[in-house]
Amino acid sequence: MARIKGALIGCGFFAINQMHAWRELSEVEIVAICDRDPERLKIVGDQFDVARRYASADEMFAEGGFDFVDIATTVGSHRALVELAALHKVPAICQKPFAPTLNDAKAMVAAAEEAGIALMIHENFRWQTPILAVKEVIDSGEIGTPFWGRVSFRSGFDVFSGQPYLAKGKRFIIEDLGIHSLDIARFLFGDALTLSARTCRINPDIAGEDVATMMLGHDNGVTSIVDVSYATKLAEEPFPQTLIEVDGSEGTLRLGLGYKLVVYGPAGAVERDVAPNLLPWASKPWHNIQESVALIQRHWIERLASGRAPDTSGRDNLRTFALVEAAYLSAERDETIVVGDLLR
Repeated sequence: MARIKGALIGCGFFAINQMHAWRELSEVEIVAICDRDPERLKIVGDQFDVARRYASADEMFAEGGFDFVDIATTVGSHRALVELAALHKVPAICQKPFAPTLNDAKAMVAAAEEAGIALMIHENFRWQTPILAVKEVIDSGEIGTPFWGRVSFRSGFDVFSGQPYLAKGKRFIIEDLGIHSLDIARFLFGDALTLSARTCRINPDIAGEDVATMMLGHDNGVTSIVDVSYATKLAEEPFPQTLIEVDGSEGTLRLGLGYKLVVYGPAGAVERDVAPNLLPWASKPWHNIQESVALIQRHWIERLASGRAPDTSGRDNLRTFALVEAAYLSAERDETIVVGDLLR
């Protein structure tokens, strides 16, 4: 069986995880990498033994020889690179956040669909083992029909040391972290009809908001709270765990610290350990996210082979990105936003 050849654009902080995950897949070979920083290009190229190295994405695409491209750059370059992939008819994975604006994201989806290529957003949080376990419980009916939920990520972890650019943007926590939590809410509870949000900035040394609380009204009647914070100082630092609460007609579930999932139903309470696997190249506490990278990239290869759209396709992710836009609008205007209005 011929190996599937890929290329990576962007050799920064997070891309190392993606390269490790690609190397785990025996059917995949990353044959080319691209970055404007020659030092990062050398570091990643040498570490993962990639001979073809480019400072220009145009040059890399012109020479071709790969079956998909993994775009791991910052958000400002996403539209141009996805449209470049579409021009060359190369299926593309795009790092989150999808695009600078919802209109850019819509244009990217249109370009991919017109070119007939697959487009997946690297929305990996829903692929975390604990989140998949919560979804399995909900789908099993153990707690009946959900009517309320909470997706919570509250931490005092210094994310700026590894990604200093995060401190400079006028938008921070909703765009960088809340987008994951909002996608988890969609994954668990369905699409949202309405959203209201409040934000604030506690850290005076950053430009954007570092706390946000959002309430979603889902189309199936569920109400969910999505709350995110990088200003919360706790006795036990939970980073990078997402905590989940779900109330159902027949019981409840609680995903707590240490990846402990407690399900309470008609038969009583059962505690389950839903800890992520520590992959050989991973390290704690990042292993939860690192495993999800490996899982979503395997999903991409499986869907490429079958010709089916990935679960976090560009078109699907428009609905997650619309929640991000709705949150910022709601916080700015102090009003509830009808999400569907943004997708028209």
